Amino acid sequence: MAQTINTALSSLQLAYLGDAVYELFVREHTLGVVSGHVDKLNKYSKKLSMAKTQAKMIDRLVADDMLSEEELAVFKRGRNAKSASLPKSCTPAEYRKATGLEALMGHLFFNDQKERIAELLSYGIDHVEL
Repeated sequence: MAQTINTALSSLQLAYLGDAVYELFVREHTLGVVSGHVDKLNKYSKKLSMAKTQAKMIDRLVADDMLSEEELAVFKRGRNAKSASLPKSCTPAEYRKATGLEALMGHLFFNDQKERIAELLSYGIDHVEL
């Protein structure tokens, strides 16, 4: 199935969906690599869900040419979207990159590309320092 940039949803709507997709992937991943009490699971998954970590992941994916031209365009569209708020735990640039990554995850999910989501996020997690 050929992917197309989804124009029915705004970049921030894709990021909203992608945030949930990302969180579910992280929680499933966490269960596979961390054992113990739920508090320990939560601490690990929070580190992966921080905008700083997401920004590092997308930087690595871009640097390693892991994204297709279309995926890169979706990321950039999400990164450039104007958000009403910024968290205090990261820079505006990190937050925009994280929003772009989430928009990409929303786009891939919307286009039923779940294997591609797993491929990109697994690579990102494997190549980011927490």
